[in-house]
Amino acid sequence: MDYSFLQHYWWFLVSLLGALLVFLMFVQGGQSLLFTIGRSEIQQKLLVNSTGRKWEFTFTTLVTFGGAFFASFPLFYSTSFGGAYWVWILILLCFVLQAVSYEYQSKRGNLLGKKTYRIFLFLNGILGPVLVGAAVGTFFNGAEFLVNKKQLTELGMPVISQWATPWHGLEAVWGSMHGFHLWNVVLGLAVLFLSRVLALLYFINNVKEDDIQSRSRKQLLIETALFLVCFLAFLVHLLIQKGFAVDPGTKEVFLQDYKYLFNLLEMPVVLAILLIGVVGVLFGIIKTLLAAKWKKGIWFAGAGTVFTVLALLLIAGWNHTAYYPSVADLQSSLTIENSSSSPFTLKVMSIVSLLIPFVLAYIFWAWRALDIHGTNRTDMEEASNHAY
Repeated sequence: MDYSFLQHYWWFLVSLLGALLVFLMFVQGGQSLLFTIGRSEIQQKLLVNSTGRKWEFTFTTLVTFGGAFFASFPLFYSTSFGGAYWVWILILLCFVLQAVSYEYQSKRGNLLGKKTYRIFLFLNGILGPVLVGAAVGTFFNGAEFLVNKKQLTELGMPVISQWATPWHGLEAVWGSMHGFHLWNVVLGLAVLFLSRVLALLYFINNVKEDDIQSRSRKQLLIETALFLVCFLAFLVHLLIQKGFAVDPGTKEVFLQDYKYLFNLLEMPVVLAILLIGVVGVLFGIIKTLLAAKWKKGIWFAGAGTVFTVLALLLIAGWNHTAYYPSVADLQSSLTIENSSSSPFTLKVMSIVSLLIPFVLAYIFWAWRALDIHGTNRTDMEEASNHAY
């Protein structure tokens, strides 16, 4: 396990965590559909409890994703989290609102009222995926920062990274002089509509209520169309745009035509993962739409989502590519080589990562235990102490 292997290994693990996070954001998608699918109090309560049993998985994965990035690629953590802090603060605020809303909406003496907390859930369901998608979009479209490692020796100001705009990350959404913001927003919308598609598939599988399942199947076609428009537009643009390549010898960062397309062609295994993922998502959606009694679409579309996002993140960092490019100064761009932890740190963490399969097994067991009977009206009436 040489240094290069460890760097590639940890980018794979970070990418896998990011892919799992996007899948688990079906919780946010379900919250954004709370008032669309739930037409009565009991139906909204069913939907809240269906997603409420899973929101901890999403939050924990988000924290783990950030922690893994901090441990394996600390320069990215200090550059992005320390510079583009407004985006990350907004994401964190959204998830704090989510946690508070689930836990307090049904508490006695609730001054804000149940509907207020459900509106908070709706806002988290919309803003969370869009902001996360826009932040990930900067992996391909760049951000405005400067990195000077020599600055570490300055006793008065030992700060390596500096943000080049006063917006501190908000330009990823609102735009800047470089005009790259459009595709960040398109990716954010793609993540939003994907989360809503996955949520509908999850409701069909989990909620034992005929009206909700019927309404979910009708809404699924609309959300799928919106998702495909945004995702295909982003994917086509990604494959034909200039990418941020790294010269293997000099380590110089330069713009290369069709860089991400070449990454897929030069890494056929990653291309296969992408194709399997896309087929999985489409199969889960199409069969659910065509087979009125089929309810397992969430598993095919969910696995497909993980594969697809994993492939996209891998081409962002592997094959001599700058995964966090700087449009303010190309040579400040971050790669898995110039931003990773020391060989000793990565090696020790790699040994610890061998516990991951056991953690995944526990998550699978907990998920199955929570979903073994689905969510129905009887649960809401008999288990009031455990219902949101």
